[in-house]
Amino acid sequence: MRIVKFIFSALLLVSVIYGCKKSTYDDLSFATSGAAPGKLSAVFDITQDNTGLVTITPNGEGAVSYTVSYGDTSVKTAVVAPGKNTRHIYAEGVYNVKVVAANASGQTTTVTQPLTVSFRAPENLVANIAIDPSNVFKVNVSATAIYQTLFKVYFGDVPNEVPASLMNGQTISHIYPTTGTFTVKVVALSGGAATTNVTKDVTIVNPVLLPIDFESSTINYAFTDFAGGAVTIINNPQANGINTSAKVGKMVKNSGQTYGGSLIHLGSNINFTVNKYFHMKVFSPRIGAKVLLKVEDAANSSTFYQQEVATTMANAWEDIGFNYTGVSTTSTFNNVVLIFDNGTMGDGSANFTFLFDDIRLDNVPPASNLLTLPVTFDIAGVNYSVTDFGGSVSVDAVDPTTPANKVKKTTKTSGAQTYAGTTLGTTASFATKVPFVAGATKMSVRVYSPAAGYHVRLKVEDHNDATKSVETEAITTVANTWETLVFDFSNQASGTAPINLAYNYDKATIFFDFGNTGTGLVFYWDDVNFGVGAANAIALPLNFESAVNYPFTDFNGGNVTIINNPFSTGINTSAKVGRMIKNTGQVYGGSFITLDAPIDFSTKKTFTVKVYSPRVGAKLLLKVENLTNGGISFEKEVLTTTANTWETLTFDYSAIDVTKSYQKVVLIFDNGTMGDGSANFTYYFDDITLK
Repeated sequence: MRIVKFIFSALLLVSVIYGCKKSTYDDLSFATSGAAPGKLSAVFDITQDNTGLVTITPNGEGAVSYTVSYGDTSVKTAVVAPGKNTRHIYAEGVYNVKVVAANASGQTTTVTQPLTVSFRAPENLVANIAIDPSNVFKVNVSATAIYQTLFKVYFGDVPNEVPASLMNGQTISHIYPTTGTFTVKVVALSGGAATTNVTKDVTIVNPVLLPIDFESSTINYAFTDFAGGAVTIINNPQANGINTSAKVGKMVKNSGQTYGGSLIHLGSNINFTVNKYFHMKVFSPRIGAKVLLKVEDAANSSTFYQQEVATTMANAWEDIGFNYTGVSTTSTFNNVVLIFDNGTMGDGSANFTFLFDDIRLDNVPPASNLLTLPVTFDIAGVNYSVTDFGGSVSVDAVDPTTPANKVKKTTKTSGAQTYAGTTLGTTASFATKVPFVAGATKMSVRVYSPAAGYHVRLKVEDHNDATKSVETEAITTVANTWETLVFDFSNQASGTAPINLAYNYDKATIFFDFGNTGTGLVFYWDDVNFGVGAANAIALPLNFESAVNYPFTDFNGGNVTIINNPFSTGINTSAKVGRMIKNTGQVYGGSFITLDAPIDFSTKKTFTVKVYSPRVGAKLLLKVENLTNGGISFEKEVLTTTANTWETLTFDYSAIDVTKSYQKVVLIFDNGTMGDGSANFTYYFDDITLK
C-alpha cells in the first residue's frame, strides 16, 4: 500500500512539473506612458536645540524616488523613497534645497526650496487666516516671518491636536465639521528653543440663504423681533397636509405696535433677475389673516419692496404666494421681513399665533395668483393683483354706488398710450382656460364709465404664447351708471385673429377708451365673467328671478317650465319657480340646464334645493355633468319628507372629484318610475344653491 502511494505521488509531481511553463513579463509600456511627477515640495522640520538638525521630507505625485541635494558645502545627496525622509545638520544660514523626483519611466521634476536655519527666535510673524469664499466651513492659512524654518498650525477644533506643518510661501486649508468659534494658532519655529506664535479666533457661520426651511442643524436662524412680534423655531406641531417637515417657524404677535413682526438677515443679496415669486407655507388660526412679506436693504431700510396676501384656510397648512414681478433688480435686498395682520394690534393669544415654513423664491406664479371665473374682487384671501402697462393705473376701490362692494378703479392717465391696458394677474390670469365652445364665446364685464360712447376692448390669450389671442370690443352706453358690457369673441376686433376654440385662452386684458391717447379718464369695473354677465348669467344659485330665459333641455318625458310660484308660502315666497312634469317616456325622464361656466367645487360641496312634492317619499336625483362628456359626472339622490309644502333637500357632494369640470345640472324626479303626466308626477323646485 505504501508503494502505491509513493508511485501516485511521484506521478503527480511529474505532472505538475511538466505542466509548469515559464512566462516572461517584459511589457513595460505602462512605465513609459505616465506623466512626470507633479506637485513637488519638501517639508523641513528642525530640532529646537541649536544643533541645526533638519529633517527633510519630500512630497509629490507620481514619484517612485526623490534625490535631495542639501544646498550647503556638502556634496553629498540622499535618495529618499516616497513617505520617507532624510536628516542633515546645517550651520546657521539660508540654503537652497533641491529635490529631484523621478517616476518609473525615468521622467523627472525638480524643485528648489529655500531653507532658513537660525537659532534666533523667529521675528515679524504675520499669519493670514481667512474663511474660504467658496466654502463657509473652510479656513485657509499662510504665514511669513524672518529666521523661521517652518510653521506649525493648530486649528483648535479637536483636543490633543497634532499640528499641521506649513512652509513659507505655502497655504494650507482645514474644513471644520460644524459651526462655532475656534482659535487658530500659528507657531513659527527656528533651530533654537525659542518660538514665536500668533492666534486668531475664527467664527464659522453657516449663513441663512433662500430657501429657508429651518431644517439645518448648522444654521443659526436668528430672527430679529420688533414692535411685539416674536419668532421662535420649534418642532412642527402640525406635521400634516402639505407640510410634514420637522421644524417650522412660529410667530406670536403680542401687543406692541400694529406693525409688529420679525426679520431675518440673509448671507447674500437676493437675486431677482430671473425668479420673481415668493412662496411660503402658512398655518393660520383663521381665514383672511394678512401676511406681509417684505425685503429690504439691511444697510438702508428705506430701500424695500413688499407684498401682502391673505390666508384662505384656517388651522391647516396652505402655500401662499407673493408676486414680486415689480421689484427692482438693481437694488440690494438682504433682509426678509414678516408681519402678520399688519395694521391690527396683536394680543399674544392663539388667535395671533401663526406657523410658517419653506420661504422660497422661484419663477412659478403661485396658485393664489390664478383666478377662477367669475372674478368679483370680493372673496377674502384671493389675490386680485393686476398688471398695468402703457400708462394705465389700476387700484383696489369701492363701488361708487355701493360702498360694500369691492371693485377695480382704472385711470387712463394723461398722455397714456392708445393701447394702455390692465391684465388680470401677472403671467397667467386664470387657473383654467376660459371654457369657450361653439355657440358659447361670450364674456362680460360690469363697467362704470364717465360717459357713453367709450370703446372698451377685451383680449384673451395663451399666457405661454401671445400669438394665440383673440380681441373684441364693446361700447359704453350710459354715464356714471353700472352696465354689463358683453364681449362676443366670435366677432373679433378688426385686424385681429379670429377665435380658435382649441387654444388655451387663460390670460385676460382690458383696455379702456381703446385707440385714444389718455386724458385722465377714470373707469370702475367688476364681475369679469364667462357668459353674459352676473346679472344675466346662467349660474348658481338658480332662483329663476332673472329676466333671462332659463334654457332647460328635457329628455325622455321630463318637461320643465319656469312659472309664477303657485304656492308662495312657508320657506319659499319667491315670484318664480321651476315646474317639472314627468310624462310617459322613460323611467329616467328629466331635464338639464347648462351653466355659463363650470361649477367651482373647490370650497363648497353641498347642494340645497327647495322642493314642493305631491307626496312624501318622492325621489329627487341631482346630477352634475361635464359640458361635453356625460361620462364625467357626479350624482346624489334624496327623498322628500313632506307633501304639498315647500321643504329644503340637501345633497352631500363632499366626495366629488374636484379635478374634473362640471357645467350641466340634471334633475330627475322618481328615477326608476315611469311618469304619467298627472298631478302625482308634477313637482316644483327653486333656489338650487351650492354652499
